[in-house]
Amino acid sequence: MSIQPVESSQYLTANREWLASLHGTDQTDTITLDLPLFTEGVHYQCGECCDPYGRVFSGVPVGKVTESGLYGPYDPEAHCGRQVLRGFVIAEAPFAPGQTRVPAALLWHGAVKASKVPGGIDLSQLTWHPRAALIRFV
Repeated sequence: MSIQPVESSQYLTANREWLASLHGTDQTDTITLDLPLFTEGVHYQCGECCDPYGRVFSGVPVGKVTESGLYGPYDPEAHCGRQVLRGFVIAEAPFAPGQTRVPAALLWHGAVKASKVPGGIDLSQLTWHPRAALIRFV
């Protein structure tokens, strides 16, 4: 009997249609996402049979939960800190099955195409805050 090693590779390209320029992409912050706060199909996709890893989509707007310090989806109606837009997940963030905390990179300043943001964003509900993201919407 002989054992032959098997190797496979998979390449995924993040959909970055939401990104309007490269400004700010070289100065991202590292954050931790609280996955149970996000909605499957809107903010992330679970893994499938041949690839069990899920991924949080690139371009998801996020806010920081005051109590935990973790990040969840931006929600102007929230009262936990997520009502302040802190930025956007710049690159797809992979996660293993059962994982609830996901490391990600945060675009906190730059230019964004509002019409291409995953899950959408209502610009009329954005309010100024000293810790809010510095984003120019086009």
